[in-house]
Amino acid sequence: MSRMQSAERVWSEAEWERLEGAAARALLAAERTPEPRRAVAPYARRVMRTYTSSFYIVTRFLPAAKRSDVEIIYANVRYPDEVVDTFELSPAERQDRLDTWEKAYERALGAPTAADAVRAGVPAFLAALTELIRAYGIPEEHYRSFMAAMRADVRPRVYADMPALIDGYVYGSAVVVGYFLTHVFGPSEPGRLDDALKAARELGIGLQMTNFLRDVGEDRARGRVYLPADRLAEAGIDAASLSPVDDTRLSRVVAGLAAENDARYAAALDALSAFAADAQPAIAACIRVYRLLNDRLVSGGGGIETRASVPFSVKFRALPSCKYWVLPYAYLRDRL
Repeated sequence: MSRMQSAERVWSEAEWERLEGAAARALLAAERTPEPRRAVAPYARRVMRTYTSSFYIVTRFLPAAKRSDVEIIYANVRYPDEVVDTFELSPAERQDRLDTWEKAYERALGAPTAADAVRAGVPAFLAALTELIRAYGIPEEHYRSFMAAMRADVRPRVYADMPALIDGYVYGSAVVVGYFLTHVFGPSEPGRLDDALKAARELGIGLQMTNFLRDVGEDRARGRVYLPADRLAEAGIDAASLSPVDDTRLSRVVAGLAAENDARYAAALDALSAFAADAQPAIAACIRVYRLLNDRLVSGGGGIETRASVPFSVKFRALPSCKYWVLPYAYLRDRL
């Protein structure tokens, strides 16, 4: 999974706090159930549905238990992303919010149960995440790497080349999220977990690069550049400014990087059999939907200042036809 950036604020901090309060009450009420984090999933689902249509759609093809855990992961990725992208905060305030959030994560890891964490003042989404981490044996360091990437957004920097971009940012912002999801999806057999994690790395980089390439205009407005400086220099573009007069050349750089990025989607699709069978339809749908968007960037669709997108009707045709019924059911259920 990659970060899904939004051009403007969707929810205020106050709205997030109200949702968090409801999730905390639900988790405490479910304290004596086998997996209290499941009570938080409906609130996490609301986050996912509000902020990303594409990822929400493809995750509807997962079994219920795996789907709810993916929703919990997404909520814990989304909130820090909003802190650095859309809340009306100064850089110092953004850093303070991230510090507070990560300290809460560490407290949750040390709490005996998710309910104990909530009673200690930990946000319910984080408490649910740490229960999930224990349930699947996910390395705790992955979320720390994610938070390090979020901190990099507070005071953006230039990345010299693609390896520097991947190692210095994409690993934390997307690859480790893919690792989280892979542990939830599960391998097709015990010996294939490493194969699944390798595929998740390729897919995570692919998804993140597609988002970067789609959001060049938005990122430029925020003073951020997520394109390798050496590729920009080859096109005669200053990576520190990406001035508007460079848009024609910039579009060519975007198209070239998108063409290279397609190989990552191809590699992930080739390794689909490494994942558990009940997760494969969702992963394949994700690859197909985002590959369509990547193809638009290869062809120059949308331009730098217009965010490229794929119409819902086109996305729908990329989904597994044998499971079309899942979507109307999911949307109807979420309204009840």
